[in-house]
Formats: sequence, structure tokens, C-alpha cells
Amino acid sequence: MELDPRATALIAVHLQGDVVGPDGAFSDFFYNQVVERNVLATIASLAEAFRAAGSPVVYTRVAWQPDFSDLRVNSPILGIVSQSGCLKDGSELAAIVEAVAPAEGDIVVTHTRVGGFQDSTLDDVLKQHGINNVVFAGVATNFSVEGTARTASDLGYRVIIAEDACSAADEATHAASIASLGLLAEITSTDEIAAALSSSTTTSASA
Repeated sequence: MELDPRATALIAVHLQGDVVGPDGAFSDFFYNQVVERNVLATIASLAEAFRAAGSPVVYTRVAWQPDFSDLRVNSPILGIVSQSGCLKDGSELAAIVEAVAPAEGDIVVTHTRVGGFQDSTLDDVLKQHGINNVVFAGVATNFSVEGTARTASDLGYRVIIAEDACSAADEATHAASIASLGLLAEITSTDEIAAALSSSTTTSASA
């Protein structure tokens, strides 16, 4: 794999307490696999590799106004949000969890749909940074990771999925989503991505 660090960004999806934490509204859905697949530590390590290469780390974060005036419920998963009262902007569980907290210089994009591009600044942010390649990691593989990755492909980005840095409600669902993405994205590992970034950085420095 070859990656230009100057044109490559990590997109870390929905690493919020209500999604990946043990006490969140979606803990019954996602927490066990987050722990079993060691997703948070894996993403933290990948984010450090991006920072070391000088590549942007972008967090997509879903949250709504406390009165849900900006929540349009048109799917079962958004119905769960409405019924549980979760992911309210400003609440502790809507924040990105400490294990993968943004560092200075990282970018946080907040949105109100399942996918990260819709009604958000994500595309503008990536264009402003000259990004052509986007690497996805986060939860859940078959919801916001896949949805945002598909839109990224349609927008013309080279899409890469860090398979070991994603999880879903269960391993079978995760695997099915990864298989579905196989013709739209490059499926690889965090080690391969980090090695490609490091190799490109070393080559640029020696040149």
C-alpha cells in the first residue's frame, strides 16, 4: 500500500460514550464487540500514526440539540435515539471517550444524520486540507462507517477501511459489512496503514 500523508486523513466514526461506552444508550448493541475487538486501543494507535506522519485526524460525532428540534426520525435507529433521549449535544455521553480523545490539532465534525457527510462540514474540511484518501475506523461498521464510506466513494475519495479498527453488533454483521464494502474500498489493517504512512514520511524526509 502507498499513501501520501499530505493527502490522507483518518476518519474516526462515532467514538462517543453513548455508542462505544459501557453505560451508553447503545451499549447493549455495540459495547461487547468494541471490547472484544479492542477497537478503542487500535484506533488510538492508528491516530498516533497519522499524527506522527502529519496527516489529519478527523472525528465524526453525531449529536442533536437537547430538545431534539434538529432530529428527523425517519429510521428505526433514529427512533431509538428519540426514545432513549441519548446523544444530546453537551451531554457527557455524547462526547468522544477519553481513550481516543482528540489531540491538539485534530478536527471534530458534528452531524445529525447516520452518515457523516450529510448536512455537515466534512467534505469541506477534507477539501480544505487537500485530502484525496480517507481511512475509516469506528462504530458501527454496518451503520455510520459503511454509510459514510459509501458517500466518500461517491464523492470521489479513495476509500480505505481499517478492518481491525471497526466493529458492529456482532462479528457476522461486521464481516458482512466489510464484504459489502469490498468493491468500493480497500480493506486492510491498521498495521499496513501505519507502515504505509511511515514509509512515505521516511521517503519524503530522505528526499
